[in-house]
Amino acid sequence: MCGRASVITPAALLEQRFNAAFAKAEQLSENVNISAGNKIPVITSARPNHIQMFTLGFTPHWAHKQTYMINARAEGSYNPNNDPNYDGPAGIFQKPMFRHAIKSQRCLVLVDAFIEGPKLEKLNKPHLVYPNKDRGPFALAGIYDVWQHPLTGEQHHTVAIVTTAANRLTQRIGHHRAPVVLTRKQEEEWLDKDLSMARLTSIMKPFDDKGFNAYPISQKIKNPEQNGLELLKPIGEKLFKDYDRSLYERLKYVEEKPFTIREERLVAGDQFVLF
Repeated sequence: MCGRASVITPAALLEQRFNAAFAKAEQLSENVNISAGNKIPVITSARPNHIQMFTLGFTPHWAHKQTYMINARAEGSYNPNNDPNYDGPAGIFQKPMFRHAIKSQRCLVLVDAFIEGPKLEKLNKPHLVYPNKDRGPFALAGIYDVWQHPLTGEQHHTVAIVTTAANRLTQRIGHHRAPVVLTRKQEEEWLDKDLSMARLTSIMKPFDDKGFNAYPISQKIKNPEQNGLELLKPIGEKLFKDYDRSLYERLKYVEEKPFTIREERLVAGDQFVLF
């Protein structure tokens, strides 16, 4: 599964990266600890030129109450052992909860990172997974639906992140699942309503870990009320050695002037050696 997600990129840069404008009245707020019930930016197949804010936690339109399903298994009931080399059918097409949305209501879920923990310890040992090659926000494969409250009539736009078996990176964390991370080419395909079932199935595979890395962060992230950049601070070594700055360090400094500390990010006790 995908435990939590982080969105830090400002609205204008998200629009530039995904060539889409925020829909009217939509507002983006930095949130490093997005959990079920929180708003997350998406681009839907119905409105591919707009960024909208949907509730993380899928509820099908026919449900009697909100369900808050944050993940949807690509394999459905197949692949019970979560074999990363699984090459069988995508059971999500037969799941009553998801079968309508996966065929006609797909979306991009826009994030800067996601948080995952081991299968047993979960967010007691959280790790931040982020891109260390193509920096900046990226898209997870999502499905959405609009649920109307039976008493108030209020409409809720809800989304789930599609997951598949683990890749080398999430296996190193100790988790058996991973979100479907889309390449830029796949982003366009995922929003194509006419895309074949075969092609959709081929997209819903473990993502290429070569462009990503991860490091352990504080278990304070477990508390959905906790927020702020300090939650993304490393408390241990990266899973794979590289010579790039961690996501936390990139955000702590102004990108254009690498040795200038963003004043609004300073906290008591911070010390930096500039060289």
